Amino acid sequence: MPPSMSTTATKPNRSFTLAADRLRELAASADPGRFAGLLDPLLSPSTLARLQQSARLQPRLAELLLGNNGEVSCADWSEDALLGHDPRRAALLAGGIWHARSILKLVSRHDLPVLVELIGAEAHAFAVRHLSCAVATAPIADPEQLSRQIEYDGHACLGAWLEETSSLARIRVLLRLPAGTAAESSTAEHRSAAGPLLSVVMAHLRTEEAGA
Repeated sequence: MPPSMSTTATKPNRSFTLAADRLRELAASADPGRFAGLLDPLLSPSTLARLQQSARLQPRLAELLLGNNGEVSCADWSEDALLGHDPRRAALLAGGIWHARSILKLVSRHDLPVLVELIGAEAHAFAVRHLSCAVATAPIADPEQLSRQIEYDGHACLGAWLEETSSLARIRVLLRLPAGTAAESSTAEHRSAAGPLLSVVMAHLRTEEAGA
């Protein structure tokens, strides 16, 4: 066999290898609950976790997750929209800003620790720092109700912001969240506020990346 033909035959298909790596990355980072509806619902969480971390199965699992979203092209696989950060964290940061006025008013010794435990100290402090960007004006005094609204509005803003990205970029982030969050059903109100809120969140995440 001529040398050139031998080299062509044995040289790995770099594009194919990269695509497989992307699929493995997607499967490994997906929320475990995403697999329950695709595979046997009777499988235990530990079994699902083993399947999800199997390098051999990951490309196939990722294809199941993508469904009709098409083949993964390396050219379409740009930088992760959230720089690889946890989308729930980004949603809580955005939701905290949305409800910053209520957060600031929740100062009783009993209520504040409850809220901080539910949304995290980072989201609480971030909201206070960015009070000027708050959206909601109606106060919510109950910490548990407030935490639910922070999570809801934060996820909805994240979903609205992702609508401005590519289909693949959006699905890559959404698959890291449990199915059925507000990120999948944004409203016009969230679309109008998403850009400014997520720009603040992304600036924070980029600063964190730069200092790592």
